[in-house]
Amino acid sequence: MKPFNIVIICVFCNLAGLAIAQSAKLYRWVDEDGIVHFGDSVPQEYSELELQIVNEHGITVEVIRAKKTAEDLLTEAERQQLNQDRELDRRRDQTLLATYLTVEDIQIHRDRRVELFQAQARVTELHLSNLKRRMGDLLEEAAKFKPYNSKTTAPAISNELSEDIKTTQTTIARHEQNLEKFAADQQAIIDLFDSDIDRFKQLKDLN
Repeated sequence: MKPFNIVIICVFCNLAGLAIAQSAKLYRWVDEDGIVHFGDSVPQEYSELELQIVNEHGITVEVIRAKKTAEDLLTEAERQQLNQDRELDRRRDQTLLATYLTVEDIQIHRDRRVELFQAQARVTELHLSNLKRRMGDLLEEAAKFKPYNSKTTAPAISNELSEDIKTTQTTIARHEQNLEKFAADQQAIIDLFDSDIDRFKQLKDLN
C-alpha cells in the first residue's frame, strides 16, 4: 500500500474515533452517600437520581431531573392546592370589596336571599297542608274497604282509590323533603353571608 493511502486511512480513522467520542454522553450523578460518579451509562439503581450530562471539559450541559417519589408528588399536590386556595381567597376578597360598601349592604343582600327561601317554604307548607287534608279524606273513605277495614264483610278497595292514596303519600313525602332542603339551604346562605361579613370587617379593619 502506498504511504499516501496509509495517511488518508489514518486520518479517516482518527476523525471517526473523534466523532464517536463526541457523540457519547458522559453522565455525572451523586448517590445517597454523597459520592460523585461518572460514566457513559447509568446503572439501574441510580437511574431515578438527578443526572448531569457533562462535556469533555467537565462542564454540565444538561440536567435530567430526578424521578419524583410518591412523597414528592404529594408535597407538590399539596402546594398546588394551597396556591389555588390562596388565589380563590384573593378573588373572593376582591369581589367582596367591589360588591359591597358597608356591612349593612351585605346584610340587606343576605335578608333578600333568605326571604326567597322563606317564600318557597310558605308555598310548600300551604300545598302540604292541603295534601294532608286530602289524605285524611282519602283514608276516611278507605276505612270502608279492605285492607283498611278488618271486617270480613268489607269490600276490597278500588284500584283508583288505592292509587290515589299512594300518589298523595308520595307527594306529601316529596314536599316534606323540599321543606327540609329549603331550611338547610337557608342556613347555608346565612352561614355564607356571616362569613362574608366577618371577612369584610377584617379587610376594612372594622373589628
